[in-house]
Amino acid sequence: MTKPDIFDLYTDYLITSFSYTTATGLSELVDGAVNHDQITRFLSQQDFTSKELWKVIKRTAREIEADDGVLIFDDTIQAKPHSKENELICWHFDHTVNRSVKGINLLNCLYYANETSLPVAFELVKKPIRFCDVKTQREKRMSEVTKNEQLRGMLKVCCQNQLKWRYALADSWFSSADNMKYIHQTLQKYFIFALKSNRLVALTSEDKAKGRFTRIDSIEWPEGPVQGWVKGLTFPVLFHRQIFTNKDGSTGTLYLISNELSATKTTLETIYQKRWKVEVFHKSIKSNTGMAKSPAKTVRTQSNHIFMSLYATARLEGLSMKQGLNKFAMKTRLYTKALQQAFKELKALRVSTA
Repeated sequence: MTKPDIFDLYTDYLITSFSYTTATGLSELVDGAVNHDQITRFLSQQDFTSKELWKVIKRTAREIEADDGVLIFDDTIQAKPHSKENELICWHFDHTVNRSVKGINLLNCLYYANETSLPVAFELVKKPIRFCDVKTQREKRMSEVTKNEQLRGMLKVCCQNQLKWRYALADSWFSSADNMKYIHQTLQKYFIFALKSNRLVALTSEDKAKGRFTRIDSIEWPEGPVQGWVKGLTFPVLFHRQIFTNKDGSTGTLYLISNELSATKTTLETIYQKRWKVEVFHKSIKSNTGMAKSPAKTVRTQSNHIFMSLYATARLEGLSMKQGLNKFAMKTRLYTKALQQAFKELKALRVSTA
């Protein structure tokens, strides 16, 4: 079989699998048409990066892109507590559980347009630098670049690829002044980011000039967005406080910032709500295409498996759109078909041994 055959075959294997994905398992699935060594060589022969991802999803991206498309940035951590530690599988701080977790940290750039989500760039957070923590006297790892630097790199690549988009969306972990400057001044695009409640802002040019900044959660809020300045930026921005109700009946507060000064309350809330698409995508890549369900041993094969999982999730998205089902319903449909076939096989075995 040629390389493209294995590429598509491995992708289909991830979409249809419901457990761990192995080279042996794939070989057995196709009755040895591709052997274990061929699959292993496929995963280890080169590094599959964002550049390769764009090559395989470019055509689909061109079909769905729109001028009002959004780029959504977020990272996700997949725990791998029992795997051998290396520069990819190591300790990362997970803000969802407020502690460090041993596993894989994936930074994703998801493009959303015309009701379709598509991964257009990604970075795996690797920590090749080892050092001794002075306070704890324990060895730790660190990256050569920050996640915010990786985010700006992905933004640059999306522009080089001439992808149409209007807004960049991200939560408060990526609302650094450098990111906002880069989008506003260098790319001349719009952003809508969340802000932490302790972010320092000024609502008048006089307060800004005199350095009188106050926490965003302590200002008096009008009904709609308010214009002002955030500490660290020279250009004016728009602030908005959104009060929402949780499923348990409790209320929460979300602070938003944008450089689109003419944006309304409805615009900010509606556009930023699209950021949830990346959360759904991350759930899908973990549940539907086996992001962490591979026994790969080396950094390259582990990274390439994640790349294939990303691409498989994109293909599953396209398939589910054509069938009018969401990704999880599509996966359930495949699972039901597999169970039905297994049930038929069991009945045949009983008849043959009767």
